[in-house]
Amino acid sequence: MNWTPTIKGFKSYLQLERSLSGNSIDAYLRDVEKFVEYLELEEIDVQPEKVEQQTIEDFLQRISELGLNARSQARILSGLKAFYKYLLMEDIIDMAPTELLESPKIGRKLPEVLSIDEVNELINAIDLSKAEGERNKAMLETLYSCGLRVSELVGLQLSNLLMDDGFIRVVGKGDKERIVPIGSVAIKHINIYVSATRNHMSNIDKESEDILFLNRRGKQLTRVMIFTIIKQLAEKIQLSKTVSPHTFRHSFATHLVEGGADLRAIQEMLGHESITTTEIYTHLDREYLRQAILDFHPRAK
Repeated sequence: MNWTPTIKGFKSYLQLERSLSGNSIDAYLRDVEKFVEYLELEEIDVQPEKVEQQTIEDFLQRISELGLNARSQARILSGLKAFYKYLLMEDIIDMAPTELLESPKIGRKLPEVLSIDEVNELINAIDLSKAEGERNKAMLETLYSCGLRVSELVGLQLSNLLMDDGFIRVVGKGDKERIVPIGSVAIKHINIYVSATRNHMSNIDKESEDILFLNRRGKQLTRVMIFTIIKQLAEKIQLSKTVSPHTFRHSFATHLVEGGADLRAIQEMLGHESITTTEIYTHLDREYLRQAILDFHPRAK
């Protein structure tokens, strides 16, 4: 039994054709390697292309008996399905043994969402008399206006601001780029921050020259710093909800769904590879209107 060449090919496929991040690739490979470990322990000598559905079912039963929760089981099965999809694409197999297997049912926890009033209250709690005030306001307005991940916010570049056209270029997971509309309120506060603060910084680090949001030492902000800023604001207004940068992203998507925006448009804005990921926001049960996404966003009006 030698799975190494096939797994190497699968890794190359994930890197080159799917352009996944290193962490995502490692996760997929771990899923396949767990299955290979099971085969070795059970002394099942079989090549990847000869595996039958029953063998995978037995493997899933075993990890369930070991106490692995439904979410982890689903994650491993997803990795195996991706592996056998690759074998199909390479014409190594004619039918995937995972094709008829269903993921275990898992309860999906809805993300914490802020109301529009809570978003306003958080942002209004920023002390603009402090040196970092305008920067923090511009950051949170951008988070909420564009539904960015925290990594996308801290990596946002001046050269990717297309604000005359009402867009920004965002580099997301796997270095994939997408164009995201940005509302007039966020544009206003970015311009205030740049003209009043950033343009007057004389200590900008060479590696951060194109980064929009900088710390007082002229360097790119860390993800932890964004978490800290938001946590302190939540404490300041005594907000009972657990709030993080991702809460702004969830709130962005939820408020668009509430307004009636098309789910496919929201998928594009969030940079979700699968519409299934975006469908978590349909718990609102609203009828979608076929209009441009910014028509519904409170910050775009």
